[in-house]
Amino acid sequence: MDMQPILSNFALILFVLMVVTGVIWCLDVFVLAKARRRKADAALAEYDARTSKLTADGIKVDSANQRAAIEQAHLRQPTWIEYSGSFFPVIALVFILRSFLWEPFKIPSSSMVPTLLVGDFILVNKYAYGVRLPIVNKKVIEVGDPQRGDVMVFKYPKDMGQDYIKRVIGVPGDTITYEDKRLTVNGKPVQYTPMDDYLDDQHPIYHKQFVEHLPGKENGVAHRILNTEGKRTIDLGAVDNFPNREACDYSYDKFTCIVPPGNYFMMGDNRDNSADSRYWGFVPDKNIVGKAIVVWMNFGNPKRIGGIQ
Repeated sequence: MDMQPILSNFALILFVLMVVTGVIWCLDVFVLAKARRRKADAALAEYDARTSKLTADGIKVDSANQRAAIEQAHLRQPTWIEYSGSFFPVIALVFILRSFLWEPFKIPSSSMVPTLLVGDFILVNKYAYGVRLPIVNKKVIEVGDPQRGDVMVFKYPKDMGQDYIKRVIGVPGDTITYEDKRLTVNGKPVQYTPMDDYLDDQHPIYHKQFVEHLPGKENGVAHRILNTEGKRTIDLGAVDNFPNREACDYSYDKFTCIVPPGNYFMMGDNRDNSADSRYWGFVPDKNIVGKAIVVWMNFGNPKRIGGIQ
């Protein structure tokens, strides 16, 4: 069974559950509980009158226990109300945390190797780039903007039901050139430091590994990338006709894109094994989910736990 459609609508499912259980909880607190109290008071008054008559006739009645049992029976919540009241605060807390603060994700592919591995569970900061309304993902409070080098989760422009994770390479107004597997940002070549070859655990092959020094605030961001020997810089046959396609110029082993306002240019760290902005275009601000900040678990490799560079 494909769980992706369910997981992609999890926020909506959670919201509906919160609303339903919340309505039931409020209905019980402000209406149904008072109605049960009135019925209990009426039943107790009837019982007290009957007990008084029996006592007057000289019949001894264990009124304390019976009175408590009658009251408890009338005040007891129906099972569906009891469960709704119990689940509502838990669901509401999860919804608020997940929508406005942090959301967990699992890495499904190798496009961000070596930074993120398949099976990594990551935590995403939902407010780093602004507070957004859940479900509709509309920004209501400005907090900050994505910066070059950030690892960002976003809605895939071609299918808003899918969450993607890539690295921010270009911000609005940037001119990004990728030639012979080397980046140039705003006319300045990005610096690369060679490292030992990287052995891919998923596929028994070695990749060329470099530290890429992306320009940015202060000293920029240094992170590792992979290149696969024998693969071309760009597969022109895989390039889609995406929005703002006219902002990009493609040739045999090179392309240049000017990032439009309100958009971002994204690439995977596993450069030759990543479908990213080179092929399906820019990521609009409205698609942003949040900033990946930490790997909190990998069941196959617990040593992976730690911050994301």
